[in-house]
Amino acid sequence: MNRKISALLLSALVVPGLGQLYLGRKVCGVILIALVNLILLMALFVILRGLSPVIASQVSGGALQISSAEIIKALDGASTFGKSVLAAFVAVWLFAVIDILKSRTDE
Repeated sequence: MNRKISALLLSALVVPGLGQLYLGRKVCGVILIALVNLILLMALFVILRGLSPVIASQVSGGALQISSAEIIKALDGASTFGKSVLAAFVAVWLFAVIDILKSRTDE
């Protein structure tokens, strides 16, 4: 398997930016990996911010039984920002894959 295909599989299936690191393009790879980590942290923040009232009410009540209806209702307000975070992740992923495809490394 040549290096370009290996890099493409690393960026597409493991972590966007890992293929760039594999090809020796360190700056681009590190920036892409940092962006992916930032996006994942933002997604975690959105989920925890949306669920914090539900979790707080459950903890103060003593019982930790959260229904799916409560989760959906709590996360409904964060759905627009959540979709934006998902779109940002897809954009970074697509950029990483297209960047590998356009690279000139064919060893």
